[in-house]
Amino acid sequence: MKEQLLQFIWRYQYFNPRQLYTEAGDPLQIISPGTINTHQGPDFLDAGIRIGDTTWSGNIELHVKTSDWNKHGHQDDKNYRNVILHVVWENDLRSVDEPSGSSTDRNIPLLVLQHRIPKLLLGKYAAWMNHRSFVPCERQLPQVGEKTWSAWKQQLLEERLRRRVGFIQECLQQNKQHWEETAWWLLARNFGLPVNAATFEAIARSLPLRVLARHRNRVDQLEALLLGQAGLLEKDFTEAYPLSLQKEFRYLRKKYRLPVIHPSVLFLRMRPGNFPGIRLAQLAALLSISTSWWALIKEMDSPRELKKLMTVAASPYWDDHHLPSGPKNLGEPMKDSILINTGTSLLFAYGHLRGEQAFQDKALRWLTEIPAERNALVTGWGRQGIYCEHAADSQALLELKTRYCDPKKCLECGVGNFLLRQPGSE
Repeated sequence: MKEQLLQFIWRYQYFNPRQLYTEAGDPLQIISPGTINTHQGPDFLDAGIRIGDTTWSGNIELHVKTSDWNKHGHQDDKNYRNVILHVVWENDLRSVDEPSGSSTDRNIPLLVLQHRIPKLLLGKYAAWMNHRSFVPCERQLPQVGEKTWSAWKQQLLEERLRRRVGFIQECLQQNKQHWEETAWWLLARNFGLPVNAATFEAIARSLPLRVLARHRNRVDQLEALLLGQAGLLEKDFTEAYPLSLQKEFRYLRKKYRLPVIHPSVLFLRMRPGNFPGIRLAQLAALLSISTSWWALIKEMDSPRELKKLMTVAASPYWDDHHLPSGPKNLGEPMKDSILINTGTSLLFAYGHLRGEQAFQDKALRWLTEIPAERNALVTGWGRQGIYCEHAADSQALLELKTRYCDPKKCLECGVGNFLLRQPGSE
């Protein structure tokens, strides 16, 4: 038994409520289990119980063992003075000769649940915790109806977007509320993909938009700045184009007193199309179109309009470098990734931080108009019979897998919560 599971059982009253008695032998009735407390203090607040003929209102504390009350120091904590019931899984203070009817020196009534909880629920939860496949509850997933999935995916999507609001808010604090600069940092991070995201963001932070805007009409200079800051122009080149970029970068680095970026880009287990040099060259091409991508995101009504502007390719030098030969165009998956991770994140954050619901609604609408992502996690969900219609679905399922399934937070999951309440086999 874990305390989190015990809280879940108490919150939803998943135990036999008939003929309840405290350990002191007094009849007990639960009027209200209370509201779960996510802050300091007792586990449940504003509960209501009846012991004998007396009705009590106050807080309830839960522990796996009775002795945990003192082990956790509650006896000296004023936050626990209004506890009216101590609920435990096991009363480890009970002796054969002298049963313990309370758990504290204040004689708080004690309720033991060890023999009142369905073994099926405990068995199902234990099986999930020991499961090693894609998701713990995969055998029970067919029991989950569309209504449950729809509501939970909507909540997951908003949770994911709110987490990004926190990251964007930090960026804004660091650049004095400059939304365009923040968009540039996110865009660069997006191009770095998971492996080089932090390094690409560091490159963006070292190259202010005001500097890039001065060179917008020279894509070779933009490329020199990006590749140079990534440390990719430090070799002894023999070809004319990289030599010219190297010369350009050395001049610009001195002119703008650019800082050295210490994290180096990585090439591990990458397809050629995702190599850092190609991605940075494509990013340079995108900057040559505009250095005001946030303004474009705000103004455009449809993600398709923005996607058309992203029809760019790395400079011709890269055509014959890295297979396959030919233009290194910015692919559709990367365009969709930019729309999802940069565009909708900025729109939602802008609406959230400024209290403008229209921008949040726009972000959510865009996600239903962008194709679902294709990656290992989305494919894994497909094998479980859970499919994605659009990016809103794929983002929700990514959040579910990484934030709930992998850390096995089944008790906090809408699907897990639903399945634990269902009868059936483990």
